[in-house]
Amino acid sequence: MIDMHIHTTYSDGAYSPEEIVQMAYEKGLRTISITDHDTIDGLEKAIVCGKDLGVEVIPGLEISTDIDNVEVHLLAYFIDYKNEELKKYLAFFKEERYHRAKRIVDKLRNLGMTIKIDDVIDRAQNSAIGRPHIAYTLVDLGIIDNYFEAFEKYIGDKGPAYERKIHFSPQSALKLIEDAGGLSFIAHPGFIKESILVNIIEAGLDGIEVIHPSHNDNQIAFYKGIVNQYCLLESGGSDFHGGKKNDEDNLGKFNLAPNHLDAMRKMLHRNTA
Repeated sequence: MIDMHIHTTYSDGAYSPEEIVQMAYEKGLRTISITDHDTIDGLEKAIVCGKDLGVEVIPGLEISTDIDNVEVHLLAYFIDYKNEELKKYLAFFKEERYHRAKRIVDKLRNLGMTIKIDDVIDRAQNSAIGRPHIAYTLVDLGIIDNYFEAFEKYIGDKGPAYERKIHFSPQSALKLIEDAGGLSFIAHPGFIKESILVNIIEAGLDGIEVIHPSHNDNQIAFYKGIVNQYCLLESGGSDFHGGKKNDEDNLGKFNLAPNHLDAMRKMLHRNTA
């Protein structure tokens, strides 16, 4: 059993890297990838814990990009998470995430909400701050009833407190991943138009996340067809976060077949040969 899309407390997940590895082991998963948003800070802990339990942890990352004003997420696998250029970019992006969160909080305060940026920092701890941390904070403070209400009413893409992320193109992300020795995949492509997907494929994408909780059977078949048409790699996973995202049953449910992971390893071998 293989899950290539999991988040920890170092981005917007509810469980620590060690807890994730333990949960994965108990679910029967023997290979996972930690793919936190724009941060690699939880990888080392997960890898060490994985070695103790016999769970392979593939170094991963989910990078936020945008094209034509549409947010696109790229998954990076088998990255050298000690690569200096990668660490430099992620440090910059973490700082930009803080400034974006502060602008969102300012908008929420203008709407009459008693929330401070320090509240969000306390909730996020050392992780890269994202909108989920703001949503959780609003719930913790009793300002709203649940996590989803925050996005539906206030901080979603069309909400009154929405703020765009700093622009980072998919092409730039593809180069960053390649330079760090990794493989690049489009995450949950069901959220974007086919024309955008083709654009990124032609820019040098390695593969597509075919298996995802948001994809129905028809979408899975469609993306498998795209994979075959463009001779790409295939990935998949639960996109597990836990906690208030109501996805506790997803871990161990959305798995990648071993032959697809083998194909990734062969591609890496060819790239380094």
